[in-house]
Amino acid sequence: MALRIKNRDARRLWLDRQGLARTPTGTLDLLQIITDLGFVQLDTIRNVTRAHHHILWSRNQNYREPMLNKLLAKDRSIFEHFTHDASVLPMEFYPFWQRQFHRLGQRVGKHKVMDDKDIAAIKARITAEGPLSTHAFDTKIEGKKEMWARPPHKRVLDQLWYAGQLATSHREKFIKYYDLTERVVPAAHREVEHSDEYQMDWLCRAALERLGFGTLGEIQRFWAALDAREVKIWADRTADYLVPVELETVNGDWINMVAAPEIETLLEETSVPTSRLRILSPFDPAVRDRTRLARLFGFDYRIEIFVPAAQRRWGYYVYPLLERDRFVGRIELKADRKGGVLKIIQIWLEQGVKWTGARSNKLDAELARLARLIGADTIEWQCNPVKG
Repeated sequence: MALRIKNRDARRLWLDRQGLARTPTGTLDLLQIITDLGFVQLDTIRNVTRAHHHILWSRNQNYREPMLNKLLAKDRSIFEHFTHDASVLPMEFYPFWQRQFHRLGQRVGKHKVMDDKDIAAIKARITAEGPLSTHAFDTKIEGKKEMWARPPHKRVLDQLWYAGQLATSHREKFIKYYDLTERVVPAAHREVEHSDEYQMDWLCRAALERLGFGTLGEIQRFWAALDAREVKIWADRTADYLVPVELETVNGDWINMVAAPEIETLLEETSVPTSRLRILSPFDPAVRDRTRLARLFGFDYRIEIFVPAAQRRWGYYVYPLLERDRFVGRIELKADRKGGVLKIIQIWLEQGVKWTGARSNKLDAELARLARLIGADTIEWQCNPVKG
């Protein structure tokens, strides 16, 4: 008989696993936050603050933007690579990432854009000069320039980075600097070797630990470092470890999933999430898997930054609003960082949500906290505030 998990219990456990159940205050242990999440996605868009900063701030609002690069560039306690997108991961996970270097290195290596002599020359410059960004090279795109097209040297740098031959040394104004991996990753992590099977097992178990419960597809999508066939092989091999569960969706349907053996303890120990109203990043890991989000919360959410303005349902950069274990709305924000202004462009409530004076005060408090993160001293409503 499969263990049945009621929808509210599932929502609360998921938020707990994602570090969003607790009030985001107290002593900041940044590396522990990243370790608990598994990884933090990087994103270049700085609409208010870049996604990685927002994700970390949502877990502890004592976080400030310069702190992440210190872990990467000075402490060497995190490294940067590719999950489903560019991300930072704890350095202690490095030995389990070898298969990702191999599989992505093989994939990008099929499209060779420079000959071996020129590739060697790029590596020789980095060896001699130290960390270099793409701006240190000047090869040009030949032929028609298309969207996302990159010059040959940039493609080579990324190919070597995907394969683990180069690593991100640091970032300056979000510009990546590449260096030899042996000068970035401590030998204690770089020289550890695990079999591919052991890496697969670690990746799947670590994903399930952070999910709390999930389908095999959700386990596969967590790191995006295995394919569906590999996860199925792992599940068959560890059938005695996995606990079958049935998850109740927000619509009352039941879906078969799996969980780790400690699932009942986790459910018993999960508490009611904080009553704070939270403004989450569109790239927050709690909302990244849109299918899971819809099943658990009934929250239909999409990022519309690449949707033409006239075709957007909501807006350019719209943030989910979370209160306890419920998404109560979404808000479009924009920052004028030079002018010190946080602007509210528009706000929408979810169906059935009554906007009270208490909720209005909670939102004002969260907007003030977000403004402090970016050094803004003015909050400007460019739409009518929601009335209680």
